[in-house]
Amino acid sequence: MSQNLQGKIAWITGGGSGIGLAGAIALVKAGAHVVITGRNPVTNASALRELQALGQAEAVLLDVSDKAAVKAFAADLLARYGRIDILVTSAGTNATKRNFDVLETDAWDDVVAINLSGLFYCVHAVLPAMRKQHDGLIINVSSWAGRYASKLTGPAYNATKRAVIALTESINMEECERGIRACALLPGEVATPILEKRPVPPSPERRAAMVQPEDMGEAILFIAQMPARTVINEMIVAPTNNRFYTGFIDPPKN
Repeated sequence: MSQNLQGKIAWITGGGSGIGLAGAIALVKAGAHVVITGRNPVTNASALRELQALGQAEAVLLDVSDKAAVKAFAADLLARYGRIDILVTSAGTNATKRNFDVLETDAWDDVVAINLSGLFYCVHAVLPAMRKQHDGLIINVSSWAGRYASKLTGPAYNATKRAVIALTESINMEECERGIRACALLPGEVATPILEKRPVPPSPERRAAMVQPEDMGEAILFIAQMPARTVINEMIVAPTNNRFYTGFIDPPKN
């Protein structure tokens, strides 16, 4: 039997666009009260309008790399609702100049601060409440690159996304007896705004063949609706026409 999400409190980082917004839409439609956080006030506001047309939602400006702000936000959420049932860590970034011959140390620090440290701060902030509840789900958005490193994604992204997988398994090892479960979600190429950070952004035709954000929303909903006795430790979602298998040259145009 799938879990009823009606009234569940879900916090989604990076919820203003891409995978985070798609997950928020899916959870709101399933009856959850969703709070999205992000650094961009424009995308936050746009996402909030879309979400509130579907159900109960809030949007809060938050930089996950600011550990004091993350702690304060989680405390406020708990003060208002008394619980946090679901955390989806979707905030992520990459450097445009990303390979070793051009990657600068400041760009490395930014990727680590968002993709790894920021994710840890959010997990760390919700675990005490989930322990008291003896219940909670954490979905950490890693990447295909976290399992299969590539030159395309670069060392900072590869390293942080692989670390997310290890961190997620650490949650399960340490917290499973307290009823807390965590899933590392590993998307392949998804047609989201982060593609614009690539040195050569993919063509519209290529993006159309990728996993779409709403597909990832369905994956997040599937994980969230699994019975609390069951955990999906890791899920890989990739395009059927997977360029990591077939190569990264766009087909000729007719």
